[in-house]
Amino acid sequence: MINVGDTLPELTFSLRENGESSNPTTADLFADKKVVLFAVPGAYTPTCSNTHLPGYITLADKLKAKGVDSIICLSVNDAFVMEAWGKSQNAEEVTMLADGGAEFSQAIGLAKDTGTFGGLRSGRYSMLVENGVVKALNIEAPGKFEVSNAQSMLAALNG
Repeated sequence: MINVGDTLPELTFSLRENGESSNPTTADLFADKKVVLFAVPGAYTPTCSNTHLPGYITLADKLKAKGVDSIICLSVNDAFVMEAWGKSQNAEEVTMLADGGAEFSQAIGLAKDTGTFGGLRSGRYSMLVENGVVKALNIEAPGKFEVSNAQSMLAALNG
């Protein structure tokens, strides 16, 4: 599993923004940047839609005031679902990144198999990444939502 001090693996993602598709790499998203990345088990799911993503939307300006260049929400969904979910949540300040095949989630050791419920998904976590290196990592226990929220990340940046 990935740890503080580790470099993110170099992979390619799927992204849809403004109706356009692209395939940014880890380097495109994280090189020479301070990034807050948070992952959710699934778009449109209750905790993800009611609390996790909205918290980052609400605190986006405060996070960016602390030097954060971008805020990325990652889920093991396709790019079309992530784009639609972002639009439904008014997530203009958050990049809605698809890890469609769970390659990134598996590579960092934070994938989980939910069986017939949804198959392979990402665990719930947040991390602060500077120039591709993990500086803070907050992994939720199964079924919990206590440490990966936007308030915790903001508090860590205020540290």
